[in-house]
Amino acid sequence: MNHQCYGCNTCKSADKPLEEFIRSLPMETSHHRVDTQKTKCGFGLQGVCCRLCANGPCRITPKSPRGICGADADTIVTRNFLRSVASGSGCYIHIVENTARNLRDTARARGELKGIASLNKLADLFGITDPDPYKKAEIVADAVLADLYKPEYERAELVEKIAYAPRTDCWKELGIMPGGAKSEVFKGVVKCSTNLNSDPVDMLTDCLKLGISTGIYGLTLTNLLNDVLLGQPELRMAPVGLRVIDPDYINIMITGHQHTIFVDLQDKLISPEAVKKAQAAGAKGFKLVGCTCVGQDLQLRGSHYTEIFDGHAGNNYTSEAILATGAIDAVLSEFNCTLPGIEPICEELKIKQICLDDVAKKANAELLSFDFQNREQLSELIIDKIISSYQERRGSVPLNLLENHGNDHTLTGVSEGSLKAFLGGSWKPLIDLIVSGDIKGIAGVVGCSNLTAGGHDVLTVELTKELISRDIIVLTAGCSSGGIENCGLMTPEAAKFAGPKLRAVCEKLGIPPVLNFGPCLAIGRLEIVATEIAAELGVDLPQLPLVLSAAQWLEEQALADGCFGLALGLPLHLGLPPFVTGSPLTVKVLTEDMKSLTGGQVIINPDARESADILEQIILDRRSGLNI
Repeated sequence: MNHQCYGCNTCKSADKPLEEFIRSLPMETSHHRVDTQKTKCGFGLQGVCCRLCANGPCRITPKSPRGICGADADTIVTRNFLRSVASGSGCYIHIVENTARNLRDTARARGELKGIASLNKLADLFGITDPDPYKKAEIVADAVLADLYKPEYERAELVEKIAYAPRTDCWKELGIMPGGAKSEVFKGVVKCSTNLNSDPVDMLTDCLKLGISTGIYGLTLTNLLNDVLLGQPELRMAPVGLRVIDPDYINIMITGHQHTIFVDLQDKLISPEAVKKAQAAGAKGFKLVGCTCVGQDLQLRGSHYTEIFDGHAGNNYTSEAILATGAIDAVLSEFNCTLPGIEPICEELKIKQICLDDVAKKANAELLSFDFQNREQLSELIIDKIISSYQERRGSVPLNLLENHGNDHTLTGVSEGSLKAFLGGSWKPLIDLIVSGDIKGIAGVVGCSNLTAGGHDVLTVELTKELISRDIIVLTAGCSSGGIENCGLMTPEAAKFAGPKLRAVCEKLGIPPVLNFGPCLAIGRLEIVATEIAAELGVDLPQLPLVLSAAQWLEEQALADGCFGLALGLPLHLGLPPFVTGSPLTVKVLTEDMKSLTGGQVIINPDARESADILEQIILDRRSGLNI
């Protein structure tokens, strides 16, 4: 690797210490490549490039308004959009399928179930009465899997048991109740293939169906199944940022979304046998270093894993910097957002890469696919390989720590359950604060981190500051949470950035004005909060003073998330448009017509203050509609 200084052309970051750290690195990162990739394809940005057949690629222009086959901009754009939403939905369905399988297999093996209360809640929702918790867990998991595997033409059974009744009534009226979630993905891919569907509205309808199955299964149910197996989130203060990396330990950076895949490994890493092996190699023991959404999920449940987990270091575009400290000895990945850019850094710094799911296989990583039946042998094998990596690299690779990065008292463990318990077991205190105007409304700032829209987490952090300054409390989920927490907005001291009324609430309760619900999967938790509040008020979701922003969305999964938000009837702000601007019809449906269909709408604005103005006005209008 060329050890020149790459630093002059790094992108900006809301996290200034991180920005300076990356600027000084003698290796290339994603933050450097922003500059070399700054010229974008205009056809790609608008979504008007079609490469589905050998006549293409065709590109739509004013002089060439149709491709060779006759497809116009509206057809090409919505076809591309549906393909992306289907792919994003497929990713989430893969996660919930594996989670349900792992819960089922754990129940059959009569392994540990850390969240019995969550199990009982799901059993009540599903109408399961078996008194044996293991049998109950197996039936719950089987019910989820059975629904996932239904054909597209058979309506999924669990949607009506999980979703809010006024919403399902709306979805039935619109004809967008989904069938089997895997089959919906399959049909979406088929529908947008060559010379098939050319009806943009019909394809956008499928996007909403995919959004619903994504949200109910991939988001909401994944969280609830995780709670059964991994334990329910509990509020606690925890360290965040690169400061959590302790060089005295063998450090394993975890990336992905599938926490249940390494449950056995977590336990093995703190066993006396494993600790003895680590000590023989010269370390105190093992530590998991949180990165991306699976790190957020581990942080969410950090109270259950204090021996092995020191904290969450950062989001997807912090991962390269985490590795560059030299104190990471292995990367354990099982899904996205594991950047390909970590590969040359791992090679340079002799960091062992192990993939636990072949969908996340990296070019220079070893694939050790998770197999529940052989989990114990696999855990032992992984431990031995990581110890070998530690012995090979430590002492030969210089440390470059950033020990003061982040903070040591971010509020973590926030969920619909832990927050409700904090409020005394009811949403009434929060509702009362909203009614009185002490909290003007709620904004969900969710989704990814990207390196555009101002730079790394720039728009996300600036928008969050703008919203809380207007007495709007912010709930977060996703890689965006990693940027916001590392910038200090989830500490109690961040109340100083809030408007006077919200600040007073935060200071009285000892909480920050931004509450971290964890991984992007926890968007499903926000839906539960919204649904329970709406039910208590006796209104539908589009009537709530609640808005969403995926200010720096990145991946196709985020588009599937967004379709769920639109199906819920929520206003959705994006800092950058999806690749649909070449279709006037698609833009009109998403930004205008959706209001009369589901109550939702897409808002595109890259400016933090202007975006906050728009979202605040929506909240004020909805407060007026509720006469508060």
